[in-house]
Amino acid sequence: MMKQNIFYGMLSLFIVGTSQLYAEKPNIILIVLDDAGYGDFSCYDSTHLKTPRIDLLRSEGMKFNNFYAGSTVCAPSRCVLMTGQHSGHCRVRGNKPGALLSEDVTIAEVLKRAGYKTACIGKWGIGADLPLDDPSRNGFDEFFGYISMWHAHNFYPEFLIQNGTKFPLRNVVMEQWKQNDGRGVATQKVDYVPEILTQRVLSYIDEIKSEPFFLYYALNVPHANNEGGRYNESPEKGMEVPDFGPYADQAWPGPEKGFAAMMRNIDLAVGEILDQLLLSGIDEETVVLITSDNGPHQEGGHKMEFFDSNGPLRGMKRDLYEGGIRVPLLVRWPGHIKPMSETNLISAFQDFLPTFAEIAEVGTPENIDGISFAPTLLGKTEQRKHDFLYWEFTEQGGKRAIRKGDWKLVQTDVSKQNSNKPELYNLKSDLSETTNLASKHLDVVSKMTILMDQAHQENKAFPLFSSEH
Repeated sequence: MMKQNIFYGMLSLFIVGTSQLYAEKPNIILIVLDDAGYGDFSCYDSTHLKTPRIDLLRSEGMKFNNFYAGSTVCAPSRCVLMTGQHSGHCRVRGNKPGALLSEDVTIAEVLKRAGYKTACIGKWGIGADLPLDDPSRNGFDEFFGYISMWHAHNFYPEFLIQNGTKFPLRNVVMEQWKQNDGRGVATQKVDYVPEILTQRVLSYIDEIKSEPFFLYYALNVPHANNEGGRYNESPEKGMEVPDFGPYADQAWPGPEKGFAAMMRNIDLAVGEILDQLLLSGIDEETVVLITSDNGPHQEGGHKMEFFDSNGPLRGMKRDLYEGGIRVPLLVRWPGHIKPMSETNLISAFQDFLPTFAEIAEVGTPENIDGISFAPTLLGKTEQRKHDFLYWEFTEQGGKRAIRKGDWKLVQTDVSKQNSNKPELYNLKSDLSETTNLASKHLDVVSKMTILMDQAHQENKAFPLFSSEH
């Protein structure tokens, strides 16, 4: 990955304190990709693109086979992640105006109580029309990146946000294309943000190495930049990278070369992070996790099927079929997690908060939906399990889904109550959700529908049913 040494100095403006080394409290690095699918890591049996450094987390740690995002688009998924509440309970349930409130307790706030320094680098985007200091209002000591999810679509913006203020970059956006939140196509493209964010992650790790820390690295790739088409640029710009690297001579469409280059750059970035942990002497004291905020996209000219990004799963981003919400999760913690281990535990984004709290030996908030999977990581047998997992999504007529054991119930067009036809699948025998068994198991449909009704709490900002408007 191309280095941008000029930014090492510029980005070291963060003020980081020093203290003793807390060997008993492991550091936690959570890496969240934006729109990477279940089939985009080669260790999930992909036969297309290779991700050798990401796969190292699998060979040296644990692979989760039944792990789910908080939602099928970014803002609600990140809200579930931060608060430990599923999408029927959490504050932000869609990609539109909304924000966390002071009563919403986040992972960062919980870990600060355990003595952790907290940093978010990358894409915040928990809601829209947010104040620039929103991460600090929700427990983060340091922030560098994008506040607005729309700003994060621009890989060559004029500025990023650093601790509540604008941090200028050398890119130039034409006046008629500018928007206040940082959107707009740059006519002079100098500073490619995904690379800048990785360099800030590396410098932060080295600066903070003497203290226990939680680092949330929220990438804005392999999401499409969504800027080129808006301003009549070439469709190839939808998957924008500085260059196509080793894929330049492939007989592929431009967006697919861009997607492949993005995944390669992400893989290299993960490798640099692992290398930095060794250089900083904290490799064995650090838990590293990598996942994605939802299923694969089909935007910016990229076609999901080109690299089989959802693997054997049906659907993609904005679906509540498995392809929209089942995502990879790899976890590495040297000396604690057995290498080359894997689990079929059914778990999801809401479980990060209680898992990290257990690792940090601090209490969890009341009224969360998550369950710690730390016992599974450590090879223990007393792991608690979810009775069910629930999702709801208010776009496209409203959708909701529930998984209970091997059964999965999906409902679409739920904004018109009782007008939809339920779809019931047995994931053990039908992972690709091809055969609707609802008519043959009416009792299962009835019981799971009751559970879905109980899991939904009205949220006037994000109504699921027409009667909630």
